[in-house]
Amino acid sequence: MKTLALVVFPGVQALDVSGPMDVFAEANAFLPPERHYRLLTIGTEASPIRASNGQQLLADRTLAEAGLDYDIVLVAGGPQLAQAAEHAALSHWLRDVARGVPRYGSICTGAFLLGRAGLLDGKRATTHWSDAARLAAEFPLARVEHDRIHVRDGGLLTSAGVTAGIDLALALVAEDHGPAIALAAAKRLLVLAQRQGGQSQFSPYLSDAGTPDTLAATIQRYVMDNLSHALTVEHLAGVAGMSARSFARRFVREMGVTPAEFVQRARVDAARNLLEGSALPLKTIAYRCGFGGAARMRLVFAQRFGVTPNQYRDSFRAA
Repeated sequence: MKTLALVVFPGVQALDVSGPMDVFAEANAFLPPERHYRLLTIGTEASPIRASNGQQLLADRTLAEAGLDYDIVLVAGGPQLAQAAEHAALSHWLRDVARGVPRYGSICTGAFLLGRAGLLDGKRATTHWSDAARLAAEFPLARVEHDRIHVRDGGLLTSAGVTAGIDLALALVAEDHGPAIALAAAKRLLVLAQRQGGQSQFSPYLSDAGTPDTLAATIQRYVMDNLSHALTVEHLAGVAGMSARSFARRFVREMGVTPAEFVQRARVDAARNLLEGSALPLKTIAYRCGFGGAARMRLVFAQRFGVTPNQYRDSFRAA
């Protein structure tokens, strides 16, 4: 039996707590009692603790009662956590527990609590994409990966926003008990597509390009409609009626990424959608999305996500 503790605090995101906890609880239904997860919550103050959505949570233990004897310790996130001051007692406890616990980590912005305890220094980590830049700036010794669902560096585990905590929990269940148990728990929760850690948080289809007549919106529509074509900076500048240099500067200012990076992300995201929802051959998807060939698409997927297009597709088929 493995004991898992999840840290909660005033303003915690309720889904960061219930999502991972439900994964482990559902996994217990498919395991013999001696292999169950023992689930505990640890509050930074006495119960009840009010979550960011107004829900009241009852913690099993306070920090003063918590002790250090756990197999997994996770810290939940919260909408205001990135701006909050350090909780000295929590930082002290996290440093102590990290010395002995085999696996410890965070859900979403809980990474800031790990960082304030000095546990991200020299480590690869992630958080919600909208807070990743702030995490990197506040903890410059950490290697923040801005666009990952979850990241593991030794015993340290960090995940992206809210529902990514479910993906992280499923990965831990698979590690402990095999993919069949993780898949069974996922199906019970109607999580029919288990996302691998290397998958992207970012989707150009969902990004806000502003009002329809802005440069970014115009180029975004053109890119999405012409993915199979060569989309160089010079070509896109011509679409915008600007010089390449002026276009590139203005695009970065409006979108926060270079035109080349945006095009690459758009190609990858379109390929992901086709891999998830169609049986098209890889070479057809590669052509439609502008990679030119399956070999180039495999290289880009390996660099960005750490998986091949076939592995990405198989993760959806398995569900």
